[in-house]
Amino acid sequence: MHRSSFWLACVAVTAVTFAHTNVATASAIQQTKGQFEDKFRQLDEVLPTPNVYRNAAGEPGENYWQQRADYTIDVRLDEEKRRLDAKETITYYNNSPYTLKYVWIQLDQNIFRNDSRAERSASFNSHPQTDLAGMDTPAKLSIGQLRRQQFMADNELGFAIDKVAGDNGERLSFTIVGTNMRVDLAEPLAPGARTELAIDFGFNIVEEDAVGARSGYEHFPDDAREGGNDIFLLAQWYPRVAAFTDYEAWTNKEFLGRGEFTMEFGDFNVNIDVPADHIVSATGVLQNPDQVLTAAQQQRLEQAKTAKRPVFVVTAEEALENEKAGTSERKVWRFVAQNVRDFAWASSRKFMWDAKGYQQGGDVQPHVMAMSFYPKEGGDLWKKYSTESVIHTMEVYSRFSFDYPYPTAQSVNGPVGGMEYPMITFNGPRTELQEDGSRTYSLAEKRFLIGVVIHEIGHIYFPMIVNSDERQWTWMDEGLNSFLDGVAGREWDPQIPWGVEPRSIIDYMKSSVQVPIMTQSDSVLRLGPNAYTKPAAALNILREVILGRELFDFAFREYAQRWMFKRPTPADFFRTMEEASGVDLDWFWRGWFYSTDHVDISLDRVYKLQLDTKDPDIDWERRRQEEANKPTPLFVERNRAEGRKTWVELNPEVTDFYDENDRFTVTNKQRNAYQDFLEKLEPWERRVFERAVAEDKNYYVLDFSNVGGLVMPILLEMTYADGSTENYRIPAEIWRRNAKNVSKLIVTDKEVVSFAVDPNWETADVNIENNFYPRKIIPSRIEAYKATRGTDHISRDLMQEAKTKLKSADTAEDNEN
Repeated sequence: MHRSSFWLACVAVTAVTFAHTNVATASAIQQTKGQFEDKFRQLDEVLPTPNVYRNAAGEPGENYWQQRADYTIDVRLDEEKRRLDAKETITYYNNSPYTLKYVWIQLDQNIFRNDSRAERSASFNSHPQTDLAGMDTPAKLSIGQLRRQQFMADNELGFAIDKVAGDNGERLSFTIVGTNMRVDLAEPLAPGARTELAIDFGFNIVEEDAVGARSGYEHFPDDAREGGNDIFLLAQWYPRVAAFTDYEAWTNKEFLGRGEFTMEFGDFNVNIDVPADHIVSATGVLQNPDQVLTAAQQQRLEQAKTAKRPVFVVTAEEALENEKAGTSERKVWRFVAQNVRDFAWASSRKFMWDAKGYQQGGDVQPHVMAMSFYPKEGGDLWKKYSTESVIHTMEVYSRFSFDYPYPTAQSVNGPVGGMEYPMITFNGPRTELQEDGSRTYSLAEKRFLIGVVIHEIGHIYFPMIVNSDERQWTWMDEGLNSFLDGVAGREWDPQIPWGVEPRSIIDYMKSSVQVPIMTQSDSVLRLGPNAYTKPAAALNILREVILGRELFDFAFREYAQRWMFKRPTPADFFRTMEEASGVDLDWFWRGWFYSTDHVDISLDRVYKLQLDTKDPDIDWERRRQEEANKPTPLFVERNRAEGRKTWVELNPEVTDFYDENDRFTVTNKQRNAYQDFLEKLEPWERRVFERAVAEDKNYYVLDFSNVGGLVMPILLEMTYADGSTENYRIPAEIWRRNAKNVSKLIVTDKEVVSFAVDPNWETADVNIENNFYPRKIIPSRIEAYKATRGTDHISRDLMQEAKTKLKSADTAEDNEN
């Protein structure tokens, strides 16, 4: 540690601060002189102007509106042809202040057409390899890619729209534009009016594993039934009204596979016609259990409402019997769902079904049926953990937001790694078949299932209720939900590496493939870390480091309750979190969400300052000790070793006063000068000075540099000479006048022997090597990371894969990169 004069150091620091203050004042509007960069510039110029629809507090405004669409659908599953045919009636309510001449409808199945924009614009995911001779080898086509090409060539995919009619049954003109369809209304739809659209449609269901979809069928050729069996997961299966909003009008961006959906709320009445031995899970509540379930199954379903552990409504034995033969008979399952933004369902004769009632603490919707549907391949893994994970999720998420408002919450096993819809989720993990016919699962698969169920059930809150625009801002549902699934996950088992800790994002933060979080979904280079992990880690830091749990939890819950069943934008989230917490967070949103800066705060040097007391009896004794602590010159050491004596030692008669007293001996002249100094001080100066002398504290000046560019609080740990430690937190505002270099004076009672920045890896600092003073030998970041995670990173990788699996046509490219 360097030493310096206390008084001189104070003057120098004051001068630097004054200079930066002048620069900051001069560059408040636009910086054209010097190098000042305002990391704390307010977001007003970036965020949309508050208005009567969305106010400055982040709340729905006094004239907030949103559209509504109710659906009545009759759908028939042709199992042998793997096809759906259906008729739907949409009742569309124009709650906007605008007259509409047409309505946009989403036709998401059209993404699988060979001429779709997604298919034609998809880049080939293969990178040439370099052989031992240094020559590039040709690009390679994988078996999976070949299978996809063959399936899409062999099948006619996409919606077949047979009819679109209006209120009076008259056919309406429509134009299909990729995955959207514009329906021209017979008469303009005035504000406050409603209209009906009748659409007859059908499509061939895709094989999920073949094309990489969010839904589809999975084939089991080895089942006892001739020809095998299928599990059908049906989503994006009906023409859906696109959202019409105050901030974008029609949200009719083309569906390219990655950017998900934003829908209007409404009521659904859906009749699902399937083979009689199928079991159906769907959004909503089953209306005719007496027509599709046996008396015993109905009794079990009733028993499950108050059971302590899940009760089988359809047992494993019944599911195995269904698997064997099949039937030509059919049943219609009738479901009703109220105030939901979408409808999904699953059907298979392979399903067993367990259920357990969940009694919430609140009074909005106190009783919920948590249910799971899975084949024998799910085994004990699903029996033990699926439904319990559903309930655990609701307990945690409701604490951070609101009571779960729907009557059912379902987890369905199928080919989709993880996907969410109102009241129903599709989740992929399974057991493995052993040589003896038994089934088992690994620790990684157990953690995979628990993690993906928590994540997907969590999505029923965000965005199925807090209805953000997934096509535009993926992070608003994936990031917020990943943050909360990390909270719920750690409350299930803190040993599972959930991946929302700040250290989980450091590699991405310093990578060249990073883009701002506020990037439209289809333009993001790495969707997983950008939309899931980075915003989740940012919110974790906001909660644990910036705001503290009390302020964060209050503000986050306020956001959730303000926007449940409504459509928030990023500005609404940012403004609500600031307004409800009472903390200016513009610097945080700007750095984490609008930039690609990373955290790398370096502790460059530490000066230990000592108060110049002017008292010669104190200061000269200090100097004597400093001199004594200096190493003896090598010349003197060797002379002593050889037994050589100095001239004075050989001739003592030539010594005088100065040989008997060193140069640090205090004289009366120096003591008199000290008294003169004290008498010239003002009374208040003398009191301050004498107190400082009496306290004899330790003064340290720490020089920091912001290498990564992202301003953050400085979390400092001080280790004292007696072995004790103390944490000292410096707010992010220290960077306000100079975002690159700052100095901080710290005064302590005890002597500090070392300082450490972010010792517990709380801020996603990408380089720990410059976090210590004095410097220390440390493992590489990779080795340190492995030491923390152990081998459990495998399970987190699987959970992340479940979250992002096939959520876009580019998922494989994300994984490779």
